[in-house]
Amino acid sequence: MLRKSMQPRAAALLWDLLTATKRIQEFVAGKTWEEYAADVLLRSGVERQFEIAGEAMSVLRKEDPDTAARVPEVHKIIGMRNVLIHGYAEISNLTVWRTATGDLQSLVEAVDALLIEAGPPAS
Repeated sequence: MLRKSMQPRAAALLWDLLTATKRIQEFVAGKTWEEYAADVLLRSGVERQFEIAGEAMSVLRKEDPDTAARVPEVHKIIGMRNVLIHGYAEISNLTVWRTATGDLQSLVEAVDALLIEAGPPAS
């Protein structure tokens, strides 16, 4: 099956997603749930990176829906962003923690593959 090529801005949006996801991984590395729950700065940093990831995917889904559809769980990424932005009073720290410490690595690998496919940025 022949795929349409990525829209010009798609790679930049994927890069934003990848960067935010890797930052989340770095922020929670070696931390326990108790440490996360007690550290408002850590929680805020993780939440901010989820917001960035979700916003990048929201824009990508509008600008290049074919590429967005190739990102695993794109609807959940956008949904997390929406909850963090609009439902901030109802945020479950445990849900954010579980997502941050869950299987983000598979998302990193999928986005890495898409960026390799996209090739280097145009000069």
